[in-house]
Amino acid sequence: MSCNNSTKKEGPENEAVAEPYQLRQTIYHNGDILTMAGEEASYVEAVVQREGQIIFVGSKEDAMAQFGGKAKEVDLNGQTMLPGFIDGHGHVFNVGLQAASANLLPPPDGDGNSVESLQQILRDWIGSNQEFIDSTGWIIGFGYDDSQLDRYPTKEDLDAVSTDIPIYIIHQSGHLSVVNSKGLELAGYTAETQDPKGGKIRRIDGSNEPNGILEEVAHFMVLLTKILPQMKPELQDDMLVKGQKLYASFGYTTAQEGRSTPDGTATMERAAEKDELILDIVSYVDILSNRDAANSKYQGKTYTNKYRIGGVKLNLDGSPQGKTAWLSHPYFIPPAGEPADYHGYESMTDEDAYKHVADAYQNNLQILAHCNGDSAIDQYIAAVSRANKEFGNNDRRTVIIHAQTAREEQLDSFVKEKMWPSFFPMHTFYWGDYHVNSVLGKERAYKISPTNTAYKKGLRFTSHHDAPVALPSSIRVLSATVTRASRSGQIIGPDERISPFLALKALTDWAAYQHFEEKSKGTIEVGKVADFVILDKNPLKIDPMQLANLNVEQTIKGGEIIYNKKP
Repeated sequence: MSCNNSTKKEGPENEAVAEPYQLRQTIYHNGDILTMAGEEASYVEAVVQREGQIIFVGSKEDAMAQFGGKAKEVDLNGQTMLPGFIDGHGHVFNVGLQAASANLLPPPDGDGNSVESLQQILRDWIGSNQEFIDSTGWIIGFGYDDSQLDRYPTKEDLDAVSTDIPIYIIHQSGHLSVVNSKGLELAGYTAETQDPKGGKIRRIDGSNEPNGILEEVAHFMVLLTKILPQMKPELQDDMLVKGQKLYASFGYTTAQEGRSTPDGTATMERAAEKDELILDIVSYVDILSNRDAANSKYQGKTYTNKYRIGGVKLNLDGSPQGKTAWLSHPYFIPPAGEPADYHGYESMTDEDAYKHVADAYQNNLQILAHCNGDSAIDQYIAAVSRANKEFGNNDRRTVIIHAQTAREEQLDSFVKEKMWPSFFPMHTFYWGDYHVNSVLGKERAYKISPTNTAYKKGLRFTSHHDAPVALPSSIRVLSATVTRASRSGQIIGPDERISPFLALKALTDWAAYQHFEEKSKGTIEVGKVADFVILDKNPLKIDPMQLANLNVEQTIKGGEIIYNKKP
């Protein structure tokens, strides 16, 4: 073996020359650039971003005079640019689970409109997802909605798909599920099993034998202890990637993981450590199963590689469309097997609710609490009021998630206790008719997510999708918040409609404030991050009933395109 240690000498003509660094600058112009700053719609002709930060907002003439020839020009071609949308409440990690599962959603988001169709969707999914089944040991579907089905599916219906492999299908609300006989066996649910506190195992009529339908804690126990732990890190990482991509396709530049489990937290931390996130993700850890994560180095108001833990999440009741939300008055039509005075149920005692709120306050953690029913809202208001008196309320921005059946006097309490509502007007589209006819009756249904009454009382709020309860569609959020039109076209509470501009505020400026990010996001102003969404039309200049037909053309995070409708 020979070794040549000679060194080639390079003459001047061969010397490597470092290219000077080119600043990443972009000029956007020739469109409706809606800044969302202020209390009325304001437009500018041009915006310039440099290295992910907005450095100019003003006229095109001034922009070209200062930056022409020094920045890439983007001609908006008459389209509309707004600040990137900010997730008022959702579950970006769980959206990845939805993306990986069989799509059981009813129209317009899927084809699950009968029990027979659910069975066929599952069979088709099995045929092309054997690797997922081998990895997890389960057949998983997401999004069945009994309000849109011919009847409620049971274990027998899932046994017809498979008796050898456990099947777990999740209700569109995310608060119930159905498992087959094999799934019940693995969960350990038998005729002798008592209902867990805060949940129910539904039974076959006339016996204690489980029928496969699980509510609340009984449902979550299967997901958290039997399914998620079976998912390898690589699969969970892929779920997070898919969740982010779906969010980006709807114009979101900041996503929320609104009830982070230990598995979800570990996945997001892995992505942050590798600097692989494409969106900012703010996580609120489940205070019951994941409280220690709130002590993580990621907790706080500063992102590390686009990830931070913003606080904790508390869950105080269930789902109105699943008829597990905790109401002060009975459901219009109770679920099968329940008495006429059935009004749902609480997740915990008043004292336990206060204990968790006090924990957050003592440790200066922002707290979000899921409260759909007005009794759950009462419980949260009482806990917050007590904590405010004991620990003070200096800009805590305590959030009440959903607040769907909030009574008017409860809105007054929100003002008094400085509580921030994140409403769910998308319910008016997906379940508005069902709320009128089965869940609440017309009078109560017309008052769900009372955005206009809240606004008139001086409250500001966000409007959310709660994905994967629904697709993370900013467009559907916007349309439902403005029109409150149901699937059938019924207007669910005309008096609670708000203007398109206010609905956009709830997706941008006010959403930034909810997350303590108003100094860096939510409006197009100099010094803020260059997070933008480009729509094909201006939401303020079209018929409100056409808002649902808007398209996201492009999503820009920190000056970089993360979604482009055109290939």
